[in-house]
Amino acid sequence: MGHREDLLEGARRCLLEKGFVRTTARDIVKESGTNLASIGYHYGSKDALLAEAYISIVEGLCDDFDAGEQATTGTEPGSLTRFEDGWSSIIETMREPGSRWRLSMEIVVMGDQVPEVRAHLARAQREAGRGIIPLFMGGLAEDVDDETVDTLGTFYLALMMGLIAQWTCDPQSATGADELAEGLRQVIAGTARQ
Repeated sequence: MGHREDLLEGARRCLLEKGFVRTTARDIVKESGTNLASIGYHYGSKDALLAEAYISIVEGLCDDFDAGEQATTGTEPGSLTRFEDGWSSIIETMREPGSRWRLSMEIVVMGDQVPEVRAHLARAQREAGRGIIPLFMGGLAEDVDDETVDTLGTFYLALMMGLIAQWTCDPQSATGADELAEGLRQVIAGTARQ
């Protein structure tokens, strides 16, 4: 591996151990075996490097979604059963001690303190919306059009952020997939009455 990859891997380990705010450039250098100048040369700033590391961590979680997609293959795309099975797969990644999703909450709370990071992550979030749709609806991410990303993808991401907040703050009483599916059933029943 070169310095760029070493830095990224070191930043990933630091994020998982310390989080975004508590990770320093010196921590990353120590963990990666590189030097301070490498951060600026390859990534521009420590925050940009940490944003890239965070995105790579979340992309790794997408492998878990792929496993979930295999588990939902026998269910009808777009069905309530598929909805529940898909969320069950995602929630399993949140149950793990020291869940990687807690980093998402830290980044949200940081607000405008690191605008360059938020802009970088906003672009990645759009692709996350595109990538999550096949878990529930079948098909391939590359076939999902922008309008569907802007509606269905953002709907799923809004649910995801709410779940991340619940599982980060109070995992003992956080919402399960069965409760999400029942909530959706109630919403559907309520809209059918109108």
